[in-house]
Amino acid sequence: MSFPGRLALIQRVLPSYRAPFFDALASACTGGMTLFAGQPLPSESIATSTALRAAHLAPAHNLHFANPQSPFYACYQRGVTDWLERENPAALIVEANFRYLSSPAAIRWMRKRGRPVIGWGLGAPASRGILSALRNRFLNSFDALIAYSARGAEQYAACGFPADRIFVAPNAVAPAPKHPLPRRDSSPLRPSVLFVGRIQARKRVPALLKACAELPAHLQPRLIVVGEGPELENAQTLARSIYPAAEFVGAKHGADLAPYFLAADLFVLPGTGGLAVQEAMSYGLPVIVAKGDGTQDDLVRSENGWQITPDDDFALLFALQEALSDIPRLRRMGVESYRVVAQEINLEKMVGVFVEALRLLMN
Repeated sequence: MSFPGRLALIQRVLPSYRAPFFDALASACTGGMTLFAGQPLPSESIATSTALRAAHLAPAHNLHFANPQSPFYACYQRGVTDWLERENPAALIVEANFRYLSSPAAIRWMRKRGRPVIGWGLGAPASRGILSALRNRFLNSFDALIAYSARGAEQYAACGFPADRIFVAPNAVAPAPKHPLPRRDSSPLRPSVLFVGRIQARKRVPALLKACAELPAHLQPRLIVVGEGPELENAQTLARSIYPAAEFVGAKHGADLAPYFLAADLFVLPGTGGLAVQEAMSYGLPVIVAKGDGTQDDLVRSENGWQITPDDDFALLFALQEALSDIPRLRRMGVESYRVVAQEINLEKMVGVFVEALRLLMN
């Protein structure tokens, strides 16, 4: 199934992890896709990309107002209507964030030509006051909304947006696995726990080290930490004093990561964020993750892992102890992880929801 026309999409920035999705979406549009995106502030430390194979990237000039972490942050992208004039798209997708001040001009440009506009975002947590009113008014300027998660869809509906025009495209960063479900030893001598990510404060690697050290001796795992970052040296120093069994192997990417996923029995992300969960699941790994913005809710269920409260060290310790005390159950959970990313949450499914929404609006 494809979208019969040219698609335009506006992003504040183009994170490198989104490039595969945009290329896949562009390939599903008969007229191709043009993407309008600018650069983040240096303080955001966002890895961006310009290497698109199928989509066409049109650079935007971002003007940032305040810090992106501030509730008063805003961004204006110069040249958006000139870009639309050049590209003349049949439909437009915009980030559903009212703080992006140039988006209303793009929506008006499409409205004058009777063409559909879709908003796309995480959701809209409950709030009050003038900012909430501005957000709800902005959301209701769209013909449809696409949420990253079921929780996000519920939040959009709570803002008064018609539920029959809300679509859920679970957040995916990788295609469905092409490799078969890996086989693992049913009774390893010492289970292996894996962390993959940037080693910074919000990833909470020290909490993972402390939790492993507090486990009963017979459950203490081999801990492999893959990644680099500003807190690497501090984490290594802590490991030497409380959990010398931890192994820090540096940053690994692509095919170099595969041996670590294959050797692991459990994948753990004790802090916020993290793009490696889906990849870990594609290797048949059960997962422990901290609850976040709702995108993990659809991916991690009781059948394949644990969602723990952020910054709750006891919850992390309890989940680790429960996981490592029953290896046969871990293997069953790993099978479910693989099934979820093979059949439900992957780039192909995500693209399919976008195309479905576009086709319905065009019809």
